[in-house]
Amino acid sequence: MQYWLMKSEPDEVSIDDALAAPGSVVPWVGVRNYQARNFMRDAMRVGDGVLFYHSSCAEPGIAGLAEVASTAYPDPTQFDANSKYYDPKSMPENPRWLMVDVKATYKTRLMPLAELRSLPDLGDMQILKRGNRLSITPVSPFEWRCIIQHIK
Repeated sequence: MQYWLMKSEPDEVSIDDALAAPGSVVPWVGVRNYQARNFMRDAMRVGDGVLFYHSSCAEPGIAGLAEVASTAYPDPTQFDANSKYYDPKSMPENPRWLMVDVKATYKTRLMPLAELRSLPDLGDMQILKRGNRLSITPVSPFEWRCIIQHIK
């Protein structure tokens, strides 16, 4: 089993939205970074743990727990000219962008970015590294356990 931190803007899909979705499952659309896409395509497996992270908001941080609910498949928004995620260079016979489904399992207290930074055991966590802007990053089993201990 692997662990991931997945960022979502809460005005697009929040942990509350995900929990309220049918089966608490939401499609993780709109990833437009090759490294994040490759994580979904090559490394994510159904059942992997997810830290559901609210980004681009007043107080970014971990807002809940989830799990990967599907293998990677083509993101349909890349073909929709009305979508902000439209990619005119992507073709249905050779899609450029993939997505997974994510099943929200638990809303936690918000664990803000400042709190993550304050925990010495998380010093190597990818989201805390300078210049990191990836929407999906791996989380080590040690980092996962540390966060779980502090978040509940």
